Amino acid sequence: MDLSNFTTLQNLEAAFGGESMANRKYLFFADVARQLGFIDLAKLFKETADQETEHAFAHFKLLHPELVVEDSAALTDEQKREIISRCLSLAIEGETYEYTTMYPEFAADAQRDRDNPAAEEFLKQVKESTEHADTFREAAHRFGLLKFIENYHADRYAEALEVLNGGQTASRVAGEDAKTRKWICKKCSMIYDPVAGDPDSGIAPGTPFEEIPDDWECPICGANKKTFKPFEEKVAA
Repeated sequence: MDLSNFTTLQNLEAAFGGESMANRKYLFFADVARQLGFIDLAKLFKETADQETEHAFAHFKLLHPELVVEDSAALTDEQKREIISRCLSLAIEGETYEYTTMYPEFAADAQRDRDNPAAEEFLKQVKESTEHADTFREAAHRFGLLKFIENYHADRYAEALEVLNGGQTASRVAGEDAKTRKWICKKCSMIYDPVAGDPDSGIAPGTPFEEIPDDWECPICGANKKTFKPFEEKVAA
C-alpha cells in the first residue's frame, strides 16, 4: 500500500489507536461485568475486544508491511532477526517517547491543574516506561550478539560436514594482539570482540578482554569472566 499520502498515513495511525483503545476498554468492561456477575455481558465485551484486536492488527500491518510474516518457514534466520529487531526498535522508540516526553509533560500539566493523584500516576509511568525501554534495548543488544553466535555455530557445522565428506579440519588460531583478540564464552558461545566492546555493560569499544573488570558477566548467559577462553579464528587456506 502506498503511504506517501500523508493524510491516509495519519488516518491509519488514528484508526490503529482507536481500535487498540477500544480493545483495552472492552477488556476492562469485561472485567467489571464479570466481577458484578454479568457473565454474558463479560463474554460479549471479551469477544468484541478480540475483534477490535484483529482490526488494529490489520491497520498496523498496513503501517508496517516489513513486519508481516506470510510464511515463517520461508525466511532465513537473518530475515527473522531483522524483523524481530525492527519490532524491538519500534518498542524502544515508543517507550522512550513515553518516559522522555509524554508522561513528563502530562505530569507537569497535572501538577499545574493541582491534580496530584494524576501527577503521581504519570510520574510512576515515567519510571515504568524507562524500565520497559531498557528491557527492549537489552533484548535488541542480545539479538545482535546472537547473530554472531549463530553464525559461529553454522560455521562449525559446515566444517563438521566438510570433514564428514572427507575434507580436512580447518586450522584455527587465537589472535596475538590483545586489542583485536576475541574471546568466546565456553557456556553459550557469546563472542567478545574488543573492537566493539560491550557498551551496554559499560565496556567501551577498544577495551581488550584482559582489561575488563573481573565482575563483568556474559551479556547472554550471565557466566563470569573466567568462563571465557581465547577465540580461535579460522585461518584462510
